[in-house]
Amino acid sequence: MKKYIAEAIGTFWLTFAGCGSAVIAAGFPEVGIGLLGVSLAFGLTVVTMAYAIGHISGCHLNPAVTVGLTMGGRFPASEVGPYIGAQVAGGVIGAFVLYLIASGSPDFSTAGGFAANGYGAHSPGQYSLLSGFLAEFVLTAAFLFVIMGSTHGKAPAGFAPLAIGLALTLIHLVSIPITNTSVNPARSTGPALFAGGWAIGQLWLFWVAPLLGGAAGGMLYRWLSAEPSGAVTGTASARQVA
Repeated sequence: MKKYIAEAIGTFWLTFAGCGSAVIAAGFPEVGIGLLGVSLAFGLTVVTMAYAIGHISGCHLNPAVTVGLTMGGRFPASEVGPYIGAQVAGGVIGAFVLYLIASGSPDFSTAGGFAANGYGAHSPGQYSLLSGFLAEFVLTAAFLFVIMGSTHGKAPAGFAPLAIGLALTLIHLVSIPITNTSVNPARSTGPALFAGGWAIGQLWLFWVAPLLGGAAGGMLYRWLSAEPSGAVTGTASARQVA
């Protein structure tokens, strides 16, 4: 159970701190952290948790990562269900704690979306469903490609968390205007449950596109570098963090 609890804690941290930066700090008058700050916050959640729990669970924090690593031959299919369940639970709890804190402000309202992901009228830049799908698919595939490469047995030791965190930062810099950036169904599910309405109605996209993209990225890297890495769940070193 320890690896599942670690995944729940890690996904809690990603959702609470990452989405919290958007809900609480991004638009704060005069000293708001803005798009760059939110992007860095998400990247930092992954870096910090990768070093903290990578040796326990592999630090996936994301159903798309778990599926992608499975398709890439790095993770057993039998563990996919429990890992995803733990990640979604952590994401929902993270969103719940964020809601309790954010609702303490007299100006708080979920009408602004509560960091939920969306397309069309609910995209920050009014991007279409097709644009949102393509962005989430391509960026999640690229994310898995970086994860697979940086955790390979021949990659420089100890730098995988930095590469993965910076990749997530870059992904947010590109796609916040498009979908508010998901690439992670667990991160999307938590805020959507509290935003309600349209956020739940559009949540399907932020499961389908990242899962397909993650699978594609994992398979592409597996084909490109057929030599196994030895990265396994529960015994991953810092260089093997996924």
